Amino acid sequence: MMRIKKLNMTLNHQQKNILKSNVLSHKNFQLSYMFILNKKKILSMLSISMLVVLTACQPKNEVDNENNSSSKSASTVELIVAKTVELKTPQSQSCDESGCTRYQFQTVETNLAWINEYFRDRILKADPVAFQKDSSAPKVEAVEEKDVNQSTVIVRFVGQNQHLATFEMLTYSYSAGAAHGMYHKEFVNFDLKHKKRIALEDLMVSGAEDQLRDMLYDTNTNWLMEHTIDKDRLKVSDNFYYGANGIVFVYPLYELASYAEGMSELTLRYQSSQKLIKAEYLPNLPHYKAQ
Repeated sequence: MMRIKKLNMTLNHQQKNILKSNVLSHKNFQLSYMFILNKKKILSMLSISMLVVLTACQPKNEVDNENNSSSKSASTVELIVAKTVELKTPQSQSCDESGCTRYQFQTVETNLAWINEYFRDRILKADPVAFQKDSSAPKVEAVEEKDVNQSTVIVRFVGQNQHLATFEMLTYSYSAGAAHGMYHKEFVNFDLKHKKRIALEDLMVSGAEDQLRDMLYDTNTNWLMEHTIDKDRLKVSDNFYYGANGIVFVYPLYELASYAEGMSELTLRYQSSQKLIKAEYLPNLPHYKAQ
């Protein structure tokens, strides 16, 4: 009986240990399960928070980028990259009853298509025959060099100051048998912001032509008097370019001086012309403090 009682006591003790271990295992399982659930909740809340932040920030960044790009494009002017290239035409030489003319054209190739088209159209209008594919005029097979007329146009890029760009268009023509050829340099100034050529009336303040003429004469009095040019005879040329010290007005051959002296140039200093020239068409000038 004592053995049986001891055996029962041993069994009861083992059962209690097993029951206790089961209870602990169940509690550990519950704690583990709760930890996993809490972890999932935390990750889910973090994911939602990140999604909200990203969703809220995305449109603002896009708007900021668009505003920055638009303001940047509006405030900057493209820097011109240019080179002079040969302009090939269907006819390099054309002939009619009066003789033959040889053509040589060089134009600018820039990164701005509208400038390229401007000069090509100018050359085409000056010598349309050179651009005709089929000529109905009679052709002369052999012509001596001295009997050939010449028509030459060369365009080159002069320079750029912010939104102001200047090009030179040199034309040369020679009539067979003449003592010499005739040339002309035309300066073409562009407003890059508005994509247009700057004419004399665009350059001047309204009603300032007489004042500009007087100031131009007074600035160049010595040279003009040497060439017996009175103030009443002088006109403000519509051919001009931006020089180092001022706006340079260019005059055709024979207008102010002889052929041998070439085309005449009269300079109006920038500092003297600020009230006569529109501010948007004056280059960026340094400002000096009064001493």
